[in-house]
Amino acid sequence: MTGPTRLSVSTQLDNLKSKEQYRQLPPVRHEDQWIILNEQRLLNISSNDYLGLGNETRLQSEFLTHLQQMPESLLPKMGATSSRLLTGNHSQLPLLEQELLDWYKLALSDEQRSTCNKEVLVVNSGYHANIGILPALAKLPLNTLILTDTLIHASLIDGVRLIGSKNKHCSYQRYRHNDMKHLAALIEQASEDIERIIVVTESIFSMDGDRADLKALVNLKAQDPRIELYIDEAHAVGVLGHNGLGLAEETQTLEDIDYLVGTFGKAFASMGAYVICDKSVREWLVNQMRSFIFSTALPPITHCWTRFVLAKMPTLYNLRTHLADLSVRVSQVINADSNVAYQSPIIPYILGDNASAVQKAQQLQQAGFYALPIRPPTVPVGTARIRLVMNAKLTTGDCDRLIEQLTS
Repeated sequence: MTGPTRLSVSTQLDNLKSKEQYRQLPPVRHEDQWIILNEQRLLNISSNDYLGLGNETRLQSEFLTHLQQMPESLLPKMGATSSRLLTGNHSQLPLLEQELLDWYKLALSDEQRSTCNKEVLVVNSGYHANIGILPALAKLPLNTLILTDTLIHASLIDGVRLIGSKNKHCSYQRYRHNDMKHLAALIEQASEDIERIIVVTESIFSMDGDRADLKALVNLKAQDPRIELYIDEAHAVGVLGHNGLGLAEETQTLEDIDYLVGTFGKAFASMGAYVICDKSVREWLVNQMRSFIFSTALPPITHCWTRFVLAKMPTLYNLRTHLADLSVRVSQVINADSNVAYQSPIIPYILGDNASAVQKAQQLQQAGFYALPIRPPTVPVGTARIRLVMNAKLTTGDCDRLIEQLTS
C-alpha cells in the first residue's frame, strides 16, 4: 500500500507509541499455568481462565477418552461449515442448549421451575451476543429507552450503536457506574410514551472487577412494569454461585432477569456464548439477530467440549472457594484501607498514567509474573492499570510471591 493511507497510518501509530498506547501481539507459548515469553517462564496472572480448566491436562485426557468411547456415527465433526439456519445446527447444539437450561433450573425453586418459560440460544461468542441481541430487540415496534451502566463492555456499547440513530422507536442514555439513584432518576424522567425500558449492565465488570447490585436492579424492575433487565454474566459464570451460574445465582435473582448472557470463553475454557430468555424472544432472535443469522456455527467438537465441562460445573465449588480466597488476599493488599468483601478474581491495580502501568508490568514480568498494562481507550484516561486476574491453579505460595512484589 502506498499514498495517503499508508502515511496517515504510520503517523497515527507513532502517535499511539508516544502515548504508551501502542499494542502488539505477544509471541507467547503456554505450559500449564505458565506463559513462555522470550524464553522466560512467567506465572500467568492475566488470563480469564478463572478455574484453570484451560490447562488442565487430566481433564483434556478424560475428554479424549470420552470421545473414543462414542460410536463413530456420533463423533462430533471438526467444522460446522455453515450457519445454524442452514446446515450448521448440528446435534451438539440442541443438546447443549437443553443442558444449559437444566443447569439454569438447578438454581430455581420448585415453583419457579414448574412455571419457567425460558429457553436458551447458543451463539458464537459474547461479542456476537452483545452486538446482536439489542439491535434485534430494537426492531420491535415498541417505544424503547435503553439505559446502560457507563462501564459496560465495548461489545454492549457496539450493540447499542448498531441500533442506529434512524430507529425512531429507540433512545439511549447512560447512568453513572453502579449508581442506582441516578438510574432511578432516569427511569422516573422517562416520558409517558416509553413502552419499554431495557437496563443493561455487566454483573462483574471486566476491568474493575466489581459487582452490579442485581437485587437493587430487581427492586427497580418490580416498581415499573416497563423495565427489562439485560445482564452480561461473562466474568461471573463458573466463578460465582453454588452451581457456577454467576452473580444472579448467588443473589437469587435469576428468574427476574429477562436477558441473561453468559460465555464459555473464560471459566469454561471453551468458546461460544448463550442467552437465557423468554421462549418467544428466543424465536425472535433466531429470526432477527444478524450476528447469529450470518455467522457460521462453531465446530461441533467445540460444543461437545463445552457440554463436557458443563456437566462438571456444579461440582467445582471447591475451585470457586479457593479462587475467592486467593482473590481476597491480593485485593486486601491492593486496597489496604478497604473492608469490601470478595468481589471477583479481577483485581485492578490502578497506577494512573500509561508509563507507570507499563513500568510496573515490566517489573512484575522481571519477577516472573505475566502481568499486562491496561491503558486507554480500554479504560478511562488517568486509570491505566495492571489487571491482576486470579485463577484456581494458583497456589498459596504463588499468591505470597505476588504479594511480595506488589508491596515492594
